[in-house]
Amino acid sequence: MKVDRKKQIVDAAGKSFALFGYKATSMEQIAKLANVGKGTIYTFFNNKEDLLHYIMEDLINEMRVAAEETFEAGLSFHENVHRAIYKMLEYRLKHQLAIKLFEEAKFGTPEVVEALNNFEEAIINYITNILKQAIEAGDIRPCNPRITAFAILKVYVGLVFDWEKNNPSLSKEELAELLDLYIFQGISANH
Repeated sequence: MKVDRKKQIVDAAGKSFALFGYKATSMEQIAKLANVGKGTIYTFFNNKEDLLHYIMEDLINEMRVAAEETFEAGLSFHENVHRAIYKMLEYRLKHQLAIKLFEEAKFGTPEVVEALNNFEEAIINYITNILKQAIEAGDIRPCNPRITAFAILKVYVGLVFDWEKNNPSLSKEELAELLDLYIFQGISANH
């Protein structure tokens, strides 16, 4: 059985970033955790930042697949969007690496801030594509899908993370109701 060195390196880096953070992780640590020589890492990645980008792309793809699995043909557009967004945010919240990186971003580590901006951009692009399809299908009225995707994400993040800092958590049903009130009634094709 062939050993997948790249996977060993990626797994080790993910574990180290999740435990110690990006800034506190060294290439030596990653090599030791992966049980490879430090030079082996450089055959796959130019530097620690490339490794972080690779891991974040993998995380984005996993999250996208998880969100797409929530779609059901019989549900309304906004029910499906709510389920997909909630799944993406839930995934982000539960993923240990993402949690550590969000904590580290508060301290302004440039590479982490950039990686998380790419993460947010991927979510916005995903929602934008869903909105474009809904506009074409007549499920929602014409709007700027990118701005609307940004607004949906920010409302969701505000209600899920910021609200819960000083208030009780909202249930999925409450979140769906609020998103319906603040966003979907405004872009509904029926208004």
